[in-house]
Amino acid sequence: MGGQEDVKQLEECSVSNALGTWVFSVVGALIAIPVGIKRKSLGPLVFFGTTGTMLDIIMGINACEREHAERQMKLLEAQDAAAGASFAETSADS
Repeated sequence: MGGQEDVKQLEECSVSNALGTWVFSVVGALIAIPVGIKRKSLGPLVFFGTTGTMLDIIMGINACEREHAERQMKLLEAQDAAAGASFAETSADS
């Protein structure tokens, strides 16, 4: 059950981070508008708009994966510390 919870948390984090970023989308639109007007085409808007959106999604997912990895490392360090403490305790009893 814990594995499913981790996947759900990672999925929720990915979605919230992907929706929370907007910088590349705005930059793509700001580049595309003058280029599209000059070329009299919607092609640059489609290209730069979708590219910016994809970059926002990718950056959000990368940030979430980084947070997840850090959380896992802290959990492993805590488990190692607890195992080391219990080993020292049993060694002292012997």
